[in-house]
Amino acid sequence: MDEEIIKRVRRIEIKARGLSQQMFSGEYHSAFKGKGMAFSEVREYQYGDDVRNIDWNVTARYAHPYVKIFEEERELTVMLLVDVSGSGYFGTHRQFKEDLAAEVAATLAFSAITNNDKVGVILFSDRIEKFIPPKKGRTHILRIIRELITFRPEGRGTDLGEALKYFSNVMKRRCTMFLLSDFLETPTWTEALKMAAGKHDVVALRLVDRGEQHLANLGLVKFYDPESGETMWVDTGKDKVRKMADARFAEHEMEVERTLRHYGVDMATLTTGEDFVMPLKNLLARRS
Repeated sequence: MDEEIIKRVRRIEIKARGLSQQMFSGEYHSAFKGKGMAFSEVREYQYGDDVRNIDWNVTARYAHPYVKIFEEERELTVMLLVDVSGSGYFGTHRQFKEDLAAEVAATLAFSAITNNDKVGVILFSDRIEKFIPPKKGRTHILRIIRELITFRPEGRGTDLGEALKYFSNVMKRRCTMFLLSDFLETPTWTEALKMAAGKHDVVALRLVDRGEQHLANLGLVKFYDPESGETMWVDTGKDKVRKMADARFAEHEMEVERTLRHYGVDMATLTTGEDFVMPLKNLLARRS
């Protein structure tokens, strides 16, 4: 592996480990539920116990009522669906959206393995670019980080629907899935989201940049769309142009939020160049 890549992986590992400990001191454990309830032990029946939990075999053996005690199965499978389309190569505040995605995904991955969970990744653009099956361990997480910072997709566009369908097909058992994307695609992925959210615990992490939300007054500017490859001249010096662009972006944000909320998907908005700890901690607090 290239020495510079090794350094970048190490830097992200150190930062992600620290942020993971800072953010998820207990919150992660309580915010995400296990697969179900597993039998733990039996004890004598006490007033108020659910009679449906009586273990009749043990009760008959000792001629005294005993009940089964269950504990939540804590081990989770965590899947990270990461948008690697062309729009990730954008950022006006110290980092690109793809850099923010890598840091957030790494932090979530380290939080998961600290909780003894498996972690897997699906990288997608307008196609499925790479699938890394869920596993445990630091070596596996370092491989994920390496892929996040070095992977170069074949596609430039975005197809959230295709990514969600693929996820639903490969993950047969219930898991927790984090969807990291800027969601700049027109919401034509509602049916695929409905299917995924109906079976799995889906959390959306929307990655934005202030330059997208509010068009700056920079005069006549040539804009390049990395997903379509098209270029266009825009006169950002005109108030009307800036207001129209800001209104269009705000309307799209509201549409995405309505769609996610309709299907019961929790969401946090993370901004390039800004601290993502508090938005994630607030998300976990709401879920807990």
